[in-house]
Amino acid sequence: MTDILAIAEHRRGELRDVSFELVTAGRELADATGGDLHVAVISGDLDDFAEQLNVAGVDTIHTVSNGEEFNHDVYAQAVEQLYDALGPQVLLMPNSVNGLDYAPAVANRLDLPYVSDVVAMELDGDSLSATREMYGGKVETKTQLSAEHVAVSIRSAEWPTTEDTGDATVESFDVDLDEDLVRSTVTGFEEVGSGDVDISEADVLVSIGRGIEEEDNLDLIFDLAEALDATVSSSRPIVDAGWLPKNRQVGQSGKVVTPDVYIAIGISGAVQHVAGMKGAETIVAINTDPNAPIYDIADYGIVDDLFEVVPALTEQFS
Repeated sequence: MTDILAIAEHRRGELRDVSFELVTAGRELADATGGDLHVAVISGDLDDFAEQLNVAGVDTIHTVSNGEEFNHDVYAQAVEQLYDALGPQVLLMPNSVNGLDYAPAVANRLDLPYVSDVVAMELDGDSLSATREMYGGKVETKTQLSAEHVAVSIRSAEWPTTEDTGDATVESFDVDLDEDLVRSTVTGFEEVGSGDVDISEADVLVSIGRGIEEEDNLDLIFDLAEALDATVSSSRPIVDAGWLPKNRQVGQSGKVVTPDVYIAIGISGAVQHVAGMKGAETIVAINTDPNAPIYDIADYGIVDDLFEVVPALTEQFS
């Protein structure tokens, strides 16, 4: 019976969704080992973070007090010492900008096999099967790790989250920080290239693709978005054409989004785009092609001309 350790992530005072996705992934692995799921949160408002992380599936929450924001040198030492103290079979981390900053360093220090950008996992005894995607999601590969202890970083939006309250034990974890190894200092946070909106925070997204035909037709989409109190996003061709800025692009080369409702208008559903929005709670597709791949993942579909459907929806919700 061995345990699982997941490292939560926060930014600017807020836990990120991937923290709760790590809980789901970690609980699945812990059930396979018969062990406990430990979740660690480093820096920031630890009392608030611990309360939020106390959801179903978590056995113990470890809080590490040091600063407010992410610092590579602090995280690397803290995660290494947490691992040494708990001895988990699997060390789970987010495949995010911050996660990819410290995860390889920690795996190297601990001499652990490490797999990044994992979208699915199966644990059978001392063997972990980790699934990754290649060539824009067109090919899946499985890495079989025959090791007693491994490190994995998971892709966001691949596991569901839970808000069910748990009964985890909260414990403070003291890190013996070597200040000589802390060679950087966080002096502030600046969002670079965020643009006019952050589509990853939107509850409702109205997203457009090639079917919009020309830039002048964007007014139809923005009218619908206003009626729905939604945010406009798009597939890559719209951004490549210069009709919308890069910060509104959904997909593998854009942003991963998980809104409550995602309305795909004139989007065929290429794998690169689907990779960025398949985690939406409800997907509505509008496309004239009944065989468009987007319908494979859509909860609701309208096979019709968007230039007739969109104005009708706008009128209905205005």
